[in-house]
Amino acid sequence: MKNAIHMLKSVTNIQMNSFIITTESGKVIAIDGGQRANAAYFLEYLRGLTGADVPHIDAWILTHPHDDHVDTFYEIIEHHADEVTFDKVYFNFPSELFLAKEDQSAVGTMREFYRDLPLFADKVCICSGGDRFDIGEAQFIVLYSHDFEIACNVANNASLVFRMELGGKSVMFTGDCGVEAGEKIVRLWKDSGLLKCDICQMAHHGQNGCDRPFYEEVSPDTCLWCTPDWLWNNDAGKGYNTHFWKTIVVRGWMDEIGAKTHYVMKDGTQVCEL
Repeated sequence: MKNAIHMLKSVTNIQMNSFIITTESGKVIAIDGGQRANAAYFLEYLRGLTGADVPHIDAWILTHPHDDHVDTFYEIIEHHADEVTFDKVYFNFPSELFLAKEDQSAVGTMREFYRDLPLFADKVCICSGGDRFDIGEAQFIVLYSHDFEIACNVANNASLVFRMELGGKSVMFTGDCGVEAGEKIVRLWKDSGLLKCDICQMAHHGQNGCDRPFYEEVSPDTCLWCTPDWLWNNDAGKGYNTHFWKTIVVRGWMDEIGAKTHYVMKDGTQVCEL
């Protein structure tokens, strides 16, 4: 295998996050996975990638409790547990009570998480801002985990945000990080040298996530967009850029910031070699 980021397509053309990272030494790292409908493709792709009938995942990172990020994980451990093995699950979710202040859909997702927790409790790794861990050659530092002082957009702003270094490249993964969490990350890490990255996963599928000052600090050459065609074009059926999503605005920011390469989920599964 090569050092690479595999951004998986959405089989339903709904926005979602699903990444598989591979390393030259054969390590496999999953990030989120998408809705339950994406689980079969996730497993099929993983088998093809590894050449194993029952592939192994060294670490599975869950960014936050929204169904378009974590439901593939639930589907696999509930109904396909004999089709994959994994060592560790990294996450840091807020409480159900905290989410209930604003986001009932995330409350339901959290209840599913607690229901399934006994199936993987021995693999749990709860990580917080400042934590570092390595998976083979891939080096991770967590820049942000949920903050109870941020009481708006609570589930998205609970996203784990982390930097990965692999193959001489640096990559920022943002989950669905919102403006407020992005601002805090900049305050905490601005002078650390860790915000500038070669590659950035665009927050919240490329719209209504982190604000421009965050991306100016990251200043990536390459952007990863977990974005289907309708969201990429801000088109809910009335034509290009006729809806309220902010994707076109964010695309403009990244052009002005100087990003040259864009991997977009609308074009199918994308492979970014490192």
